This record gives sequence, structure tokens and C-alpha cells, in this order.
Amino acid sequence: MEAEALFREQCAEALGHHPSTEGQRLVDLVVDTCKQYATRRRDVEKRASATQDDNELLQGALSSATEALSEQKRLLEIVLNHLPLGLSVFDTDQKLILCNIRFQQLFGFDEKDVAPGATMRSLIARIAGTEMPETRQTTEPRDISDGGRIRRREWSLNDGRLIQSVVTVLPDGSNISIHADVTADRKAAERIAFLAHHDPLTGLPNRLSFRGRVEAALSARKADEAIALVHLNLDRFKSVNNTLGVAAGDKILRQVAERLRLTAGEGNILARLGSDEFAILQCGRQQPWNVTALAEQIRRELAEPFFRGEKAVELSVSMGIAISPQDGVDTDVLLKHAGVALSHAKTAGRRGERFFTNEMEAQLEVRHTLEADLRKAVANHEFELNYQPLFDIGAQRICGFEALLRWNHPTRGRVSPVDFIPLAEELGLIVDIGRWVLLQACTDAAGWSEDVKVAVNVSAIQFTHGNLPEDIATALTTSGLAPERLEIEITESVLMENREEALPILHALKQRGLRIAMDDFGTGYSSLSYLSSFPFDKIKIDKSFVTDIVENREAFAIIRAIILLGDALGMRVTVEGVETGEQLALLEQEACDEIQGYHISPPRPLAEVPKLLSSGWETRGAKAS
Repeated sequence: MEAEALFREQCAEALGHHPSTEGQRLVDLVVDTCKQYATRRRDVEKRASATQDDNELLQGALSSATEALSEQKRLLEIVLNHLPLGLSVFDTDQKLILCNIRFQQLFGFDEKDVAPGATMRSLIARIAGTEMPETRQTTEPRDISDGGRIRRREWSLNDGRLIQSVVTVLPDGSNISIHADVTADRKAAERIAFLAHHDPLTGLPNRLSFRGRVEAALSARKADEAIALVHLNLDRFKSVNNTLGVAAGDKILRQVAERLRLTAGEGNILARLGSDEFAILQCGRQQPWNVTALAEQIRRELAEPFFRGEKAVELSVSMGIAISPQDGVDTDVLLKHAGVALSHAKTAGRRGERFFTNEMEAQLEVRHTLEADLRKAVANHEFELNYQPLFDIGAQRICGFEALLRWNHPTRGRVSPVDFIPLAEELGLIVDIGRWVLLQACTDAAGWSEDVKVAVNVSAIQFTHGNLPEDIATALTTSGLAPERLEIEITESVLMENREEALPILHALKQRGLRIAMDDFGTGYSSLSYLSSFPFDKIKIDKSFVTDIVENREAFAIIRAIILLGDALGMRVTVEGVETGEQLALLEQEACDEIQGYHISPPRPLAEVPKLLSSGWETRGAKAS
């Protein structure tokens, strides 16, 4: 406003004191024009200022966006390059757009090889390996939602790795691929598939695989052909594991498998069915001669010692043989019949083979029935003890009794111990039965004179599957019997099968005051060596040595030698199976300590023990002499 007033004042001076109307209008026009110009200029300046502010804002936003984009790119590179899988993207011309470091590593590419624009063909040419064509042929394309397809490719590289590519082909021809090293997964899958049909220890076909092969062989059998199935079991192999350890046992099993593999040959099928069980399937004609020859060869091969370092281990084998078609044309039947024959081979004393017969199956049914009855007998307390005297020759009196188990079956009557005790051991029932025998024998003996002992047989199974020391302690505590009046009888099988477990138990029992006797001395393979491994109190000579001592000088010489051995070792000697006065007279001459047998008395019920103790044994001894 001041500028306008000054302008008008200057114009008035220039026009004089009497300005014309035109002059005044010109002044007004100039003033208005200036005003408009000023207004517009201010507007322009405002807009320019606003535009500058907007530009600064835009520049700030652009800078922030650029930084964010750079950060996202950096993060994307970090993510891509830390993926455990390889990633590659190709455009419609099959030129590389991007990939990650893992892609380079999987295929062994250099950084220059994977520069953007590299063609797929050039990269494939640089792969140190070959594509497995069957994967492209067998993999069916799978539709995806946007019309593309998925396919799989696999590459077997020269360094042994297997790379799998899952390629997503988009509708425009470009593709995105994921690449993975599947070597370990594939090997694991192959291992699982192998283990499903093979034994992991020996690499032989397992039971499942063998069954399938038997079924295939039976289906393909010609009318003039026969199929022999041999079921093998290593005799008492458990003692090897118990004595040498499981690792040594496994090593020997691998050696057994190798010998069987060489013996069976390529034309036969060998399998491992279980721990110490094997099977061989033999096809062809001329049966049973071929399988008989095979069984003999197997027995010879496995009879050769197996070595663990410098230690030799001797094994024997039992075999059951079934032949199709006469023994069955069905897989399950043939396997069953071979198993039945094996069971009979083991029952017959092991170290041999048995061919299946129909009578065996009938006997097996009887055995199964007996097994069921035996389980009931344990629960129903159908057992009782009989007692056979132990006669002290020097004192001419009964010095103790051996407790002998008897089974009174409700319908069969008296069942022989020969029939049910081995079965009870096989089923593990001998642990409960043995516990009852110990308690009952100690309870019965507690009612006798204090100078009369009781002898109880203990199975090897009681050392490994029960708690024998606790069972004996309970029996002594409950009955009140003094430990020195209890004599534990074991056979050498206890030490042969469970040496490491049995010896500490035997030493503990002996320290407690119990007497330990080796029963059936001379019938095994290592009786003399076992005498040196434990200080037995007594040797019991098996009755098989006594039968011919009157007529057979060699048999008598053996008895004499064992008596002298017992005397030298400070062990009492009991001769079992003495049935005549002549036998007793010879044993008296050799200063034998004790006898046991029908000449003195057969096993008697508990009620007859007092009568046996009060009998005049001096007279019987005088007659015998």
C-alpha cells in the first residue's frame, strides 16, 4: 500500500496539480496492473515453493524406496543363498535369470558359468555326470493350477552323488527348478528296502523273503521235480554268546553264514530265519539223495572249528528236512513240516538230521497238548516230590535223599520226568517249578534228623531266567533248614551254557554253606575242565558207567579212576544207578563214598522216608559183600 501511494504521488507531481481524466485512468491502470502482477507473482512463488516441497518429499520417498528395495534384494540374496536346496529360474528362451549358490555347489558350476543369460544347454553340458533317462520316462507330468507342468529329472554325478531336479514349467515356457542332493535319502531307502527282505547281520534273505521264494519255487515246480527244504539250527549256540559275548557270537554267525553259502552253492537258496536258525531250499530231481548229501556236507563244514583270535569254538547243527510234493505242496505246510522234523532232530540228541514223517506231526500234537497241560499243572499244583536215598558206604547208613520231581496228571496218570522236564525247560516253566521244588524239599527235610541232607537238582535255566540265590534263601528261611543240609546238584550244561553267570552264583552259594555237586559226571565233553573251574563238594558218576562194572574191566577201571580223582581233589564221590550187591561190593573195595540206586531203594513218597531211615542197612551191606 505504501508503494501504491508513493506511485500516485509521483504521478500527480508529474501531471501537475490538474491531472487529466486520461492521465488518471492511466495511473489507475498501471496500479491495477502492478497489483495483478504482484498477486500472480505471489501465487507463482507459493506454487513454486509447494512444488519444491513436493519434490523434496518425492526425493525422500524415492530414496527410501531405493534403500528398501536394496535391503529387500540383499535379504532375498541371503535367503536364496542359504537355502538347503538349489534354485534356478530360466526364461522362455531357456536362459538363466537367476540362481543361488547351492545350485552352483550341487552341480559344481563356477560363478562365470551361471552368469545371467547362460543357456540351459550350456549348463547341462558342464555337468560332470549323466542324466538318468528312466526318470524322465517314468515320471508323468502333473498339471498345476496355472496350466503349467511339473516333471522330475535325476543326475548321477561322477563323484557318486545323485541330484534330483523338480522342474515347474510355466505356460509361457519359462521354468523354475528346485535341486536337491538325494544321495543319502536314496541310500537310506535302498537300505530299508534291503532290510525288509534281508538279514542285517549276514546279508542273507530273511524269513519273509525266504517264504516268498519257497512259494515261487512251489508254483514253478514241474511234475518230475522235487523241492527239499532244510531247516537248520545251531546246537546250544546260546552258550557261545554267554561265554564269549554277543559281539563274538555275531562274528561266528557271519562265519557260519559264509560256510553255508559256499556249501549250498549258487543253485540253492540260503536264508537266515532267526538268531541261530538258517534254511536252505534245494530244487531239482534225485531227492532225497541230493538233500542227504547236502546235509552231510553241511554237518562236516560246520564241525570244523570257528576261531575267535586264538580261541577255537566248536559247533554242531541239527537239521529238519521236508520234501515237496510228498511232505506238502503249500508253503506254510512245507515250512511247518521242516520245523517239526527239526524239533525231532533236537529231541533225539542234536547233531543230526531228520526227515519229516506223518508220525512226527502226530507226536507234535501230543507235545502241544502236553505243553498246555504242563502250564495248567504249575497253576494247579499237580507236582509232588519223591525221595531216593543217598547211602554212605563208610557209615553204612542213609546220609541224605535226592528230591525227584513227579507229575501226577489228572487223566494221564504219572508222567515221566523224561517227557516233561525238558519241555518245562524249553518253555521257561522250570523256573517256577524249580522254585516250588526248593521250598518243598527244604520244608520236608526240616522234619528229618539233622544229620540227613537233601539234594535238589537245579536247571541251567534257573541261573539265567530266574533269581536262584533269592529262591534258595527264601526256601531256607521259610523252612528253617540249615544251609549245610542243602546240596545243589548241577550238570555241566550249567557251566557250558552260562559259565560267566553261573560261577559267581555258585561261589556265593558255597560261601553261604551250601554243598555243590556235579551231577552226571563223565557224560559231557568237558567234565574234567569244569572240575578245575569250581571247587565242587561232590562228583556224582552217571549210572551209565556202573551197568557193566562187574563184567567189563574197562568200565570198572573208569569208575576206579574217577573215585581216585575225587579223592585227590577232596571231593566226595557218589555212584548212581547201583542195582546189585555185586556192584556195591566192588565200590566198597574202591572206598567209594556214597551210592544211589535201586539196590538201596527206588524213589519213595515223603511218607515212606521215616521207614527208610529206620531200616537196618548194615545187614543189606553185609549181604552185598
